Amino acid sequence: MAKTICVLSQKGGTGKTTVVRTLAEIFRRIDLPTLAIDLDPQANLSDYFDVPPDANPTVAELLTGQTTVAKAIWEPADVIPANLALAEAELALAGRIGRERVLRKALSRLPDRYQLVLIDCPPSLGLLTVNGLAAADYALITAEAQYFALQGVEQALEVVELAKEELHGDLEVLGILLNLADLRTVHSREALRSLRERYGQLVFQTVIRSSIAYAESAQQGVPIIDHRPDLGADYISLAREVLQRLGMGSLGRRLRALATPA
Repeated sequence: MAKTICVLSQKGGTGKTTVVRTLAEIFRRIDLPTLAIDLDPQANLSDYFDVPPDANPTVAELLTGQTTVAKAIWEPADVIPANLALAEAELALAGRIGRERVLRKALSRLPDRYQLVLIDCPPSLGLLTVNGLAAADYALITAEAQYFALQGVEQALEVVELAKEELHGDLEVLGILLNLADLRTVHSREALRSLRERYGQLVFQTVIRSSIAYAESAQQGVPIIDHRPDLGADYISLAREVLQRLGMGSLGRRLRALATPA
């Protein structure tokens, strides 16, 4: 059965979607079959995977019961895409009994070929994010290196704990990632220090560096590990930590072929 990770953040601009896109790329390159799910109406993840805006069906049709998970997968990229119809689907879910577990129920019929699922949640803690958490085994929280990082993480953890208590008792926090950080600045170093003092081992050792290259790679449709291998090394390091925390550390050896010194 596939392990499912919900990637979330309390706010936008934390590089959450790039994390999902890049981890999916890395895991697939080491022959770990990975499905990505775009649960954000902005559909940035779908755009990363070059899914047409008019693709159908999407995660919206999956959530509203109009299609199955197998039919919703856009095969060339192993992604369940989103578009603006997802915002309407979220409104439709609001009045539905069991609305928090709709995605979980849909994913119970996931094709056996996938070993890992990565869910990109919207930059809010609403019903779509709750669906992602209810469907997941683990939550990965991203935080930008700025003054309110600690506050945002606290809010995200509160929602994760609520989902664990009310919806999914086996849900665990996989880790907290400091993303888009410039550790040459006092500000970023203080954000990292605060997170580690407060959350200890929950914070990944890997810190993703900030760079305009991420926007460039997205625009060109080229994964960052190819566009800028030095920056891609950060994600390879993160992938190694993720595998270790999932109990799949033996796969980390396969990452050596991808690693390039920064």
